[in-house]
Amino acid sequence: MTFSHILGYPRIGADRELKRATEAYWKGDADRASLEATGRELRKRHWQDQREAGLDLVTVGDFAFYDQVLNVSLLLGAVPARFAAKAELERGEVDLDTAFRMARGRAPSGEPAAACEMTKYFDTNYHYLVPELHQGQDFRLASTRLFDEVVEAQQQGHAVKVALVGPLTWLWLGKERGESSFDRLALLDGVLAVYAEVFARLAKLGVEWVQLDEPALAQDLPGDWKVAFERAYHHLQGSGVKLLVANYFGGLGDNLTLAVNLPVAGLHLDAVRAPQEVETVVDRLLPHKVLSLGVIDGRNIWRADLAALRDQWTNAASRLGERLWIAPSCSLLHVPVDLERETELDAEFRSWLAFARQKLDETVTLARLLAGRVRPEDEALLAACVQAIASRRESPRIHRPEVGARLAALGEADSQRPSPYLQRAEQQRRALGLPLFPTTTIGSFPQTAEIRAARRDHKAGRLSADDYHTRMREEIAQAVRLQEELGLDMLVHGEAERNDMVEYFGEQLDGYAFTRFGWVQSYGSRCVKPPILFGDVSRPAPMTVEWSRYAQSLTGAPMMGMLTGPVTMLQWAFVRDDQPRATTCRQIALALRDEVCDLEAAGIRAIQIDEPALREGLPLRKAEWQEYLDWAVEAFRLSASCVADATQIHTHMCYSEFNDIIASIAELDADVITIETSRSDMELLDAFRDFDYPNEIGPGVYDIHSPNLPEVDWMVALMEKAAERISLERLWVNPDCGLKTRQWEEVTPALANMVQAAKELRRRHA
Repeated sequence: MTFSHILGYPRIGADRELKRATEAYWKGDADRASLEATGRELRKRHWQDQREAGLDLVTVGDFAFYDQVLNVSLLLGAVPARFAAKAELERGEVDLDTAFRMARGRAPSGEPAAACEMTKYFDTNYHYLVPELHQGQDFRLASTRLFDEVVEAQQQGHAVKVALVGPLTWLWLGKERGESSFDRLALLDGVLAVYAEVFARLAKLGVEWVQLDEPALAQDLPGDWKVAFERAYHHLQGSGVKLLVANYFGGLGDNLTLAVNLPVAGLHLDAVRAPQEVETVVDRLLPHKVLSLGVIDGRNIWRADLAALRDQWTNAASRLGERLWIAPSCSLLHVPVDLERETELDAEFRSWLAFARQKLDETVTLARLLAGRVRPEDEALLAACVQAIASRRESPRIHRPEVGARLAALGEADSQRPSPYLQRAEQQRRALGLPLFPTTTIGSFPQTAEIRAARRDHKAGRLSADDYHTRMREEIAQAVRLQEELGLDMLVHGEAERNDMVEYFGEQLDGYAFTRFGWVQSYGSRCVKPPILFGDVSRPAPMTVEWSRYAQSLTGAPMMGMLTGPVTMLQWAFVRDDQPRATTCRQIALALRDEVCDLEAAGIRAIQIDEPALREGLPLRKAEWQEYLDWAVEAFRLSASCVADATQIHTHMCYSEFNDIIASIAELDADVITIETSRSDMELLDAFRDFDYPNEIGPGVYDIHSPNLPEVDWMVALMEKAAERISLERLWVNPDCGLKTRQWEEVTPALANMVQAAKELRRRHA
């Protein structure tokens, strides 16, 4: 018998029920009981999906009202003091509102406070809440939610496996706080004591297996961290449950020996990202251990080639027998819920795809194929798979010869600006006439209920194209007027006409396809609907030019054109797997280059090419960084380098750790970069101690993901910190991200304070 399981399941619901329930609770439109009921219903449905698919265990512990890393912080009682949770910690149950204040700075109850830092989870577009670590920090079991959910699943008749972020990865993802530096590994013993207590309670509940997610093993670990892994798992052995250590998002590399020798009952490998490691692990695996192979891609939506996978892993199945488990490569959190709802996709294209619900079937079928216990439904799925794989491979819609020819004709000069930054900056200052500490925003303004309703009505045919365009022009005009009234220096048109920063452009490019219900959680209640990048990319017609030209016609202030960059268009899509990602990225860059040229020809003298996903795409191993950075930087420059010196190129990045790639960010050669620094208290500026950033930069001065109003003095203080590292004439004042998710009643006073902060800075540094 070959065992089947998953590492985790999407928690948002097929209709984003969790998003709607959570936001209704935040707004006061629903009570706590209603929110909790939605959580119970979603868990029940998702466990039932797993059971009906035939999985041997259902996974418990992957549900969160905001974030699974935050869940572990709550479990450990790692709640910063500013959230006033002492009494909650003492009684062993951190309140849900405390969790929400940690995540977003505000909740229906309790005093507002600065939210915890948020950043990308390894190389994904999922954001986690960064654990705050303090010297001498105490940990205690402070939440019973996990145990309650186990009982909930057992009462529904399910055989349960618990999934948790592992203790070393939780510490790895955290950051030290406080006046003096310390080694966060000094906190390990306290963390392990709580994990041991958790395992003891799970054992009493009858839980046999606990999956500990340790994707830190896919990265370059310092020697003391390797020792800590050994020490930690020796401490946890004999805890009453069987431990399955799960590595994903990459191979084990030089951590392979460490992982294989850990005193645990099982090991999970990402056999999609690192299939070459499987044979070595099988050779070295002790006889009492199980090997979970993540062979179904948990990060992409292409249908698995079950016939090829059966052939690939038959040897491992014959050698391991019942000790072989089959699973997706990682949690299915990173893919949409159910393909069955996508009835508007044509049948052939739809046959190429598999979402989370379909990946359950693929996992179970492959396990049965490898075990030789095939059922008629497995044969049917295998036959459909063979047909779909052949259809996709032979489809004429994938390749466009003219795209390949254009790429082949490119030369080095195509990715170079005509002049260096210092010469360009002089021309741009004359052309734009901006003051010291110029103010701007990142591009988007609130997507109001009226805007969304107009978009829905237009798509449904209830609002004509002319009427829709009139409505959007009215929204743009209102945004321009407001910015002029507030006194902003570089204006944006607000992006009222755009549904999503990637989807909007993908809908106008050849090579992309779109779903109606393909939502994926990005953070908290924020969901995105990644397009499917299936074929060669080109731009049939201008995408943004008329909107930007109209907005510029309304004002004498400079208006910035807004585009999403090639790396982000790649990273935030489900990307074809039949050619190198670098080739696909360069195709996107050429399509965007055409748009940049047309914007400049239309009189737009500042163009922002957003690249928030640049850091996210960085491989987990440093040895692989340079290859990626070379083609990623070249793609950005290819998209931007067709303009004259007087045209100012901006880019924007957010919610990632940029310090270690600051030199590559400089190589983008954008005239201005705006970047997130508010939640991290200008931590990014540490990079400028040793690196002289050559161009202009806008370190974000307020956190747009929190509803709290940024104070003028706070923003001034942040910019004064920036001025210690960067010359005044190269500093911009801006939010740390776009404003589409906020409300106008929040945005207007926040921007007014930001403009006031810039005026105070000019007064001080006149």
